[in-house]
Amino acid sequence: MTASSDPNTFVDICEVGPRDGLQSEKRIWSAGERAELIDRLAATGLAHIEAVSFVNPKRVPQMADAEAVLQKVTCRDTATLAGLALNLRGVERAVDAGVDEVRYVVVASETFNRKNQGASIDETLGAFEAVAARVGDAGLKLAAVIGASFGCPFEGEVPTEQVVSIARRLVAAGAGEIYLADSIGCAVPNQVADRITAVRVAIGADVPLGCHFHNTRNTGIANAAAAVMAGVRKLDSSVGGIGGCPFAPRATGNISTEDVGYLLRNMGYETGIDLDALIAVAGWTEGYFDAPLPGQVMKAGLFPEIAAAQ
Repeated sequence: MTASSDPNTFVDICEVGPRDGLQSEKRIWSAGERAELIDRLAATGLAHIEAVSFVNPKRVPQMADAEAVLQKVTCRDTATLAGLALNLRGVERAVDAGVDEVRYVVVASETFNRKNQGASIDETLGAFEAVAARVGDAGLKLAAVIGASFGCPFEGEVPTEQVVSIARRLVAAGAGEIYLADSIGCAVPNQVADRITAVRVAIGADVPLGCHFHNTRNTGIANAAAAVMAGVRKLDSSVGGIGGCPFAPRATGNISTEDVGYLLRNMGYETGIDLDALIAVAGWTEGYFDAPLPGQVMKAGLFPEIAAAQ
């Protein structure tokens, strides 16, 4: 957000394509390619980018060489670069690699947390106090992401009370921000609004609250609109709509950054993004894929600009 931006109308879009967008792809991008993607995205005005994750490369080989990626990027003065971690070891790597922000994940269902993290929810939460201390000592931002906040591919419905309880424990242990993640794209707008309200009441108004939506069932953009109308001012999205979760069956891509940027602009919100430049980056990214990317605005163009050009 710039100094002149209105906090009531500015939405901080965190671009997660370099991490969430690539972590399930069969073709493994090199460290140089990933760094170039990050730099191209930052040049569009995206000032918040989830650049890498610090996970076991044997489990997620697409995310290997995070340190090398960060050494190659050139946008450190213009973008906040976040690194995802699932445990204290990953957090230590993130701090040592020089990220600006650490994102730590706990999943709201026991089965999914064990598959994703290799630990129970209580064990993951129990490690968070040490994580918060380490990140705080390093002077970095710390955001906690609650995966499967709206439903689990293994257990089905996730009770609101479970998400609220986890959010409350994370804030008490030192989380600076909370993100609710629809990891499998099952949420619908009224559920999103209700869950945001419940979590907001539990953690108070001073802790920023964000959302991370997948578009698996074509509800992601509607959910993003519902979140913003419910007061959320932080959204994750991915260039071209690329992405998925290697540990969640049938979890397809994130909401497209160009699509959500267009939606917000035409709703009267600010994002700081040059959408024409971002559409160009989406086209460049598509060149690395065998099939067209799912983003729609990159195909249809911006409105009303497209009408004026006829």
